[in-house]
Amino acid sequence: MCRLFGLSSAPRRTYATFWLLDAPDSLSLQSHRDPDGTGLGWFDAAGTPHIDKAPIAAYDDRAFAREARRKESATFVAHVRFASTGSLDMRNTHPFEQDGRLFAHNGVIEGLDRLDAHLGADRSLVEGDTDSERFFALITRETRRHDGDVTAGLTQAARWVAAELPVYALNLILVTPRELWALRYPDTHDLWVLRRRAGGQHGSRHLDHSGSHGRMRVHSAPLADHPAVVVASERMDDAPDWRRMEPGELLHVGPDLHVVHRVVLPDPPAHQLTLDDLHPDAAASQKAA
Repeated sequence: MCRLFGLSSAPRRTYATFWLLDAPDSLSLQSHRDPDGTGLGWFDAAGTPHIDKAPIAAYDDRAFAREARRKESATFVAHVRFASTGSLDMRNTHPFEQDGRLFAHNGVIEGLDRLDAHLGADRSLVEGDTDSERFFALITRETRRHDGDVTAGLTQAARWVAAELPVYALNLILVTPRELWALRYPDTHDLWVLRRRAGGQHGSRHLDHSGSHGRMRVHSAPLADHPAVVVASERMDDAPDWRRMEPGELLHVGPDLHVVHRVVLPDPPAHQLTLDDLHPDAAASQKAA
């Protein structure tokens, strides 16, 4: 399945080094399906969003994903994609940017014709073919309608999708220059959060997280001295403080690392999809890699 990773050290800007596909070729890894895209999003000192991403269509693209990229930001979002909707090209590769915010998603939403009709003129926010970018456009539209309140906009958008469209999963991470939001819905996929004190559990360690099968690795020396909040699709180290988010839980990390979380979607989707309901390509994208 797709891998999500989000990091906030706000208000402090932090240098972090990412390997989006940190895995050498080997026989053991050949048993796992190659990802279809990788991407990293961050913000410069002026708050301008930046995205470094590529579809994994050739050896050169895999080499791109394995190159170390050292960036400085108060918030980051990273994504490894296994395609469910949309062709294998740049416009369908996460993260996406709208209204100065960055977004990545793991899941499947069907009924896209109905979602397009609901978006109306705001369908113009969508440049690619994915369900993810359409969902992001709905969040952007609802956030505007709520005077820039991302929590309210995200909640309204997710509730509409959960009530009106066939849904397999809506796990997501959304970031601004100093804030981070994450949603786990329903209980299809895990999403984990770590409130990491300076130096981690031992009090003097840099951050060095690595996902299973070498899909993603993140290193940050400055976090030996400064706290952070991490959200990821899986526990990425042996710290005992990782917490699995509840189904329907929306988490908000504020500009001072203050964390607020509550269940905003207490009920399962009205039209819950199973793997058997999905097109084979979509089903394959949602299975553990």
